[in-house]
Amino acid sequence: MHSRSVSPRETGYSIGASSAEHQSQTLVSSSSIMTPKRVSGGFALMDSLKRHGVECIFGYPGGAILPVYDELYSFEATGSIKHILVRHEQGASHAADGYARATGKVGVCFGTSGPGATNLVTGIATAYMDSIPIVVVTGQVPRAAIGTDAFQETDIYGITLPIVKHSYVVRNSQDIANIVAEAFHIASTGRPGPVLIDIPKDVALEEFDYIPVEPGLVKLPGYHFIVKGNPKQISAALHLIKESHRPLLYVGGGVITANAHEEIKALAELFNIPVTTTLMGLGAFEELHPLSLGMLGMHGTAYANFAVSDCDLLICVGARFDDRVTGKLDEFASFAKVIHIDIDPAEVGKNRVPDVPIVGDVKSVLTDMLHRCQETEFLANPNQTQEWLASIHC
Repeated sequence: MHSRSVSPRETGYSIGASSAEHQSQTLVSSSSIMTPKRVSGGFALMDSLKRHGVECIFGYPGGAILPVYDELYSFEATGSIKHILVRHEQGASHAADGYARATGKVGVCFGTSGPGATNLVTGIATAYMDSIPIVVVTGQVPRAAIGTDAFQETDIYGITLPIVKHSYVVRNSQDIANIVAEAFHIASTGRPGPVLIDIPKDVALEEFDYIPVEPGLVKLPGYHFIVKGNPKQISAALHLIKESHRPLLYVGGGVITANAHEEIKALAELFNIPVTTTLMGLGAFEELHPLSLGMLGMHGTAYANFAVSDCDLLICVGARFDDRVTGKLDEFASFAKVIHIDIDPAEVGKNRVPDVPIVGDVKSVLTDMLHRCQETEFLANPNQTQEWLASIHC
């Protein structure tokens, strides 16, 4: 019914199920309370996007996606969805990425088949590498023409497999509502990322009895991500923090994604731990705070990099030991023990094997750590890092 893929990022996750299983197992249907309405696939797509809170779409029209744009016209005329016409499809994917970063919502962009779809690739890759939730809708040649090297046909599904969190090629217009609901759920949960929906032109034109799928009504039995951190690992991390004399918090974009600004601040102030951020983590911790060392890495501050070299415990939160930060990996924090907190198990131990790995949502893990700090064995000693802070600020 529709094609699907699992990207390398889904390591630790599992998304399987055929379309038939998918329809019977993953959808909590609203058919009992709604009367089907005869609509086109293009209308179903636009209505589904509206139901998922989409207010703005960035795109550039072309032949294969015109049926969707025909339906978009009426939605834009009523003011329910605004379309921003870009001058090049690459601008659409970058704009959707920027919109998602600025608003915290899922960004959406449109492109047509062939060159329109391939022009979106750089923006999709950017969103993938930076864990930004976007849904990319591309037009495709009619189903019968797929695989024939038809005019402006490219396998955008195959091309983007390494740089999306998930992909769909819609084979049946009746699947559109389910697919959109799944796409938004997958793009915005766990470690966020881009999801591609490729729609053949005849699917967008095809009429069927449409039953909407509201947000939150899909269940994906094989799609799992860990939210709560392992209590034993949290205890082990707190023991390392208590024993450390030169700890350092290394904060990445995962803290912003998880909205864990207050938790990072609370942990830093509780133990008087200096904080350095990655480029993606800028804004996660107040730059003018006395414990802030600013950004680290190739383009970071000298004192942040010196602190990394001298620390005895590196607490990595929502970061991935990127080469722009670490330089020579074997020389990065070479004397330090490492605690690594991340929601994506594929990142933990990928570049640096931690002494204490904690897989889970950053906000949830930090909240649990802070609660545990009220226990007698983990009570903070604010003077523990006094000499360390003095050496940093001298």
